[in-house]
Amino acid sequence: MARDAKSELRISDTDFSYGRALSQTVGTTVMRLADSDLLPYEFTGLADTIHRYLDELEKLLKTKQDEVIERNKEIEEGVFTATADPKKTSVPPPVEEVPPHLNFAPLQNASDALTRSAERYQKALEKVSKDGDLAVSAATLQALNSELLQSERKLTSPGGLPGRPWFEHLIYAPGAYTGYGVKTIPGVREAIEQKRWKESDEQIVRAASVLQDEAALVNSAAQELEK
Repeated sequence: MARDAKSELRISDTDFSYGRALSQTVGTTVMRLADSDLLPYEFTGLADTIHRYLDELEKLLKTKQDEVIERNKEIEEGVFTATADPKKTSVPPPVEEVPPHLNFAPLQNASDALTRSAERYQKALEKVSKDGDLAVSAATLQALNSELLQSERKLTSPGGLPGRPWFEHLIYAPGAYTGYGVKTIPGVREAIEQKRWKESDEQIVRAASVLQDEAALVNSAAQELEK
């Protein structure tokens, strides 16, 4: 029988330290957003994070390739046969096809575009900021806030993730087999983990598309500040 939320808290957070810290964090965030003339979004951190996620994906593929190459070498050299229990019947595993090269260029280009737009927005924001005040009109602030509100939504796709169309965010999602454990750029990562190479290429293009849309939005916001 599944435990309810209170039971989970009693087990994982017996003195409610984590619950209290989370409530304080969320409360502070809400007040910070509500009190700001301009939504306090900072995109350079997002750009750096996306670069890191891309590095992780490339390393994941390289690890998969190295593992198969090493395993195939051991099979060819008879390692499994030589180390098998002579009292038991066993068959060495079959030789596997080495994972193919994946074209990460769309993601790399999108990640670079996001970095450039984030740096442009940050510079534009610094130029119009002085002692905590913004030298921009009320009409510009309203237009900017309306645009910035869409920034997280730009990272979603109506088609959702493969096999899970209800998860529309293409940068963060719970893993299909990890419960609450998060997967980053999940469409690509899980396709690599499951050796679905055609799907990997397709998801690279989809994730790159939403990142390009994000970069375009940030560029547009920077342009508003530069006027």
